[in-house]
Amino acid sequence: MHDFAEMVHRQRSYFLSQATKPYEFRMEKLRALSDWIDANESAVLDALARDLGKCAFEGYLTEVGMVRQELKDAMRHLARWMRPRRARTAVGQFPGRCRIYSEPYGVALIMSPWNYPFQLTVAPLIGAIAAGNCAVVKPSEYSAATSALLRRMAQELFAPEYVTVVEGGRAENAGLLEETFDFIFFTGSPHVGRLVMEKASAHLTPVSLELGGKSPVIVDETADLAKAAKDISDGASFDNNIMCISEKCIVAVESIVPAFVKQLEENGVYYIDNETEMLQLTK
Repeated sequence: MHDFAEMVHRQRSYFLSQATKPYEFRMEKLRALSDWIDANESAVLDALARDLGKCAFEGYLTEVGMVRQELKDAMRHLARWMRPRRARTAVGQFPGRCRIYSEPYGVALIMSPWNYPFQLTVAPLIGAIAAGNCAVVKPSEYSAATSALLRRMAQELFAPEYVTVVEGGRAENAGLLEETFDFIFFTGSPHVGRLVMEKASAHLTPVSLELGGKSPVIVDETADLAKAAKDISDGASFDNNIMCISEKCIVAVESIVPAFVKQLEENGVYYIDNETEMLQLTK
């Protein structure tokens, strides 16, 4: 059993020690994370293959490559992000001068989904580290291999009072949400997002919610139906259609539906023509 109250207490004590705030500390941790990913890329891709059946190309394109770009940008811009910014001073404050200082929140909770278990865990962690926060990371139970790898990564790179990974399922999610964090970053479904917001509001905790949805494709009479059908087919096929912004349904003008359905079928996209006349992608 996890003692989440003690875990959060230790992280908050470490944060209040000011250890995470210096530029040198943040940069050191970002470089260490970058080096770890370089050394363990094959292990990451293997975990993604076991969890989701992703080939190496898709694993790199949608997960590892994106994380590397996040790290590159964070390390390139960190000094500028931390630099105080001048602000206009009201006349009543003359001869004073105003500056805006960016300060970390404190202890962040990062809850990530199963469909991009590496990218949507490590990318927000990069932001937390760059901003000078501590972090409790909760990956999805449905991506067990990647979650175990993320826990090993945290153990090899970070002290537990700085960054720790909690494995498990709904019980662990519920237990963590009962604690008081300084920021929560959640990626997942709108249903669970409502629960996260409800629990966070009890502590007045600021939240970032990155929620999935049903992304429609709208096709009207001006479209090149053959091209539209091919593009939709390619999009529905990429990464097994698990991307939150990938096509989930088609809204088409009634007059083009018969011809468009024929083009979709030729591209291997099947459909259910329901009462709302919406073509549901079922490739």
